[in-house]
Amino acid sequence: MQVIPVIDLKDGVVVHARQGKRESYLPIHTDLCPSADISEVIGAYLKLYDFQIFYIADLNALEQQGDHRALIHAMAERFPERTFWLDSGLCAGPAHGNPPENIRTVLGSESLRDDSVNLLETYAKDFILSLDSVGTRCLGAESLFTTPSHWPNDMIIMTLERVGSGSGPDLERLAAFCKNHPGKNFIAAGGIRNQGDLLELKKIGIHQALVASALHSGAIGRAELAAL
Repeated sequence: MQVIPVIDLKDGVVVHARQGKRESYLPIHTDLCPSADISEVIGAYLKLYDFQIFYIADLNALEQQGDHRALIHAMAERFPERTFWLDSGLCAGPAHGNPPENIRTVLGSESLRDDSVNLLETYAKDFILSLDSVGTRCLGAESLFTTPSHWPNDMIIMTLERVGSGSGPDLERLAAFCKNHPGKNFIAAGGIRNQGDLLELKKIGIHQALVASALHSGAIGRAELAAL
């Protein structure tokens, strides 16, 4: 099981994401990292464990209120041996120049509509697709949830109402994706509380998970990460 730390950027600082209610996100201040500066947060994560991949959500870009492209690119260049998965909507990729080689594009369903899904063809499946939902409501292009021909190999199942909630991952939904599409690599996102949740995810065929709150709270610490 590979844990991938999450960094949510808003207005230049790292914020604590809760249930997808972005207007109420506040700068983080935790035992793991009292600073909301992105370089400090990355450094704190690396002191905890030798993480190889980081997931960054550029919330300003997702809300079409500017972006953090220069800052994120600077971090990628500062940590060239790490890989950064970047979700910034349609503000990344072929139409916006070449990012550092250690940045991988994440495209979320919330950033697409059914009449714009054909834009995915320009990425030639060289991206990670995030299927974003709140409860039973699919966010963005509903056709992405039902048309596997659009899917790349790596797929994030993002359950936004569980993010930062401490309610646990949606095991039933994730298990259904794994069962129905065994050739894909599904990545869990939302609600992961502890090592037990990660072990349950592994049982159903999930081998990567996006985690933030449990790392910042210490619920998943150095010992748990080493054991995984």
